[in-house]
Amino acid sequence: MKKRKRRRNQWIRLFGLIAALIVVCIAIGLQKRSQKPSNSFESPSPSYEPTPTIMMDTPTKEIISKEAVVDQWIAQLSLEEKIGQLFFARCPEQKETALEDLKQYCFGGYILFANHFKEETPDSIREILASYQETSKIPLLLGVDEEGGTVNRVSKFSAFRSKPFASPRQLYQQGQMEAIKSDTKEKSNFLLSLGLNVNLAPVCDIAKEPSDYMYPRSFGQTAKETADYVKEVVTIMKSQTIGSVLKHFPGYGNNINTHDSIAIDVREYEVFQTQDFLPFEAGIEAGADAILVSHTIVECMDDKKPASLSEKVHQILREELEFDGVIMTDDLIMQAIIDYTESKTAAVDAIKAGNDLLIATDYKTQYEAVLDAVKSKELSIKQIEASVRRILLWKMQLGLIAAEGS
Repeated sequence: MKKRKRRRNQWIRLFGLIAALIVVCIAIGLQKRSQKPSNSFESPSPSYEPTPTIMMDTPTKEIISKEAVVDQWIAQLSLEEKIGQLFFARCPEQKETALEDLKQYCFGGYILFANHFKEETPDSIREILASYQETSKIPLLLGVDEEGGTVNRVSKFSAFRSKPFASPRQLYQQGQMEAIKSDTKEKSNFLLSLGLNVNLAPVCDIAKEPSDYMYPRSFGQTAKETADYVKEVVTIMKSQTIGSVLKHFPGYGNNINTHDSIAIDVREYEVFQTQDFLPFEAGIEAGADAILVSHTIVECMDDKKPASLSEKVHQILREELEFDGVIMTDDLIMQAIIDYTESKTAAVDAIKAGNDLLIATDYKTQYEAVLDAVKSKELSIKQIEASVRRILLWKMQLGLIAAEGS
């Protein structure tokens, strides 16, 4: 019994020594681990979680890459070509003239109207628009106003569609938001199939009375419902890779037609903040590419200049609504502009106000005025290049310009 007890005690002491040795080894290992240099390549423990900065690393590189590619484009452009990119010119109806002017002015894009489609077919339009893209040094924005209802430039002709696209108001009454979604997908694919890459839509204006000029073109619901509509349309257009344009900032309301004369909006600023701005904010949040500013004089924002020529209005759009995309004018030959300013200075005044892209029927006159203004330093080349950068980034988002350098 004594031998057995002594042997057991010996085993106990042996196990104790082994246990102590193990503890000492672990302690030494931990001490060395804590002293390891911070640049060690040892794999993290299973409980390690990546920090947010690491998670955001890849998209940050993508943004830098895109901007670098755009800067390469800008560096290769002459002053004349940079100015040309600021024009969303009304496309001449004669194909030969359109091609000649593309070579001369290097336009940012062409906007087409009903007369461009009246005598054409889908095949002939595809051929015409392809020839414009082939001729242009920089891929073109090719746009139309295909809102549905009273404003259809293409589908109004049976050669293109059996019946015109319905208005958003009518679609909503017939099938609620599902009808809007289905229509937006079909319309986007329809325009893209022809070679068009921008639809100047959706209309964000809130018009409540049938007598309002914008009533037939508006969604016809409350500000909140209109905001939901705009969000859905922009989201779908973005998924289809067709350019969207929110219009007509800061909100047309019940004002008269600015094609014919100056409209003066006397509503309080609070009305815009709680009503008219909501659809635009929803569109911006959904990723809208561009916003078109109206020629209405909005007294609570700027009682001296039309919105399209007002620095204060553009400041609201950039700072309060935090929009960083392309801002464009309505056509600069509309009566509201002609009545207000000399038509020759309209484009210069529009750029000073903060517009990036100019819709212009009289583009030859406006182009020369802008070129002269830059040469005389009335307009800064820095501002011109900032607008060109936004326009080229938009083209990149539409897949017109490769997102990676060659």
